[in-house]
Amino acid sequence: MSIQVSDNAEAHRYEAVEDGAVLGFAAYQLDGGQITFTHTEVDPSQEGRGIGSTLVRAALDDVRTRGLRVRPLCPFVKAWIERHPDYTDLVG
Repeated sequence: MSIQVSDNAEAHRYEAVEDGAVLGFAAYQLDGGQITFTHTEVDPSQEGRGIGSTLVRAALDDVRTRGLRVRPLCPFVKAWIERHPDYTDLVG
């Protein structure tokens, strides 16, 4: 699996891309020093490959390097953070 995750700032979402195809995204709203994740979606034909987890981990790693706080309104992002306590420091 060679999934690349990048911030598509114009579309306000992080995208998981493989071979030029967007397989999933995590939509967000940016307000100053806080990023609110509102919705995460993975192509149904790609479910079970760990794309959602790869996407959220990479997005949160980028958020950490940017010094932003996270507001996880998206249930998937919220549950992912709860399962990975080393990311709870971003929430606030």
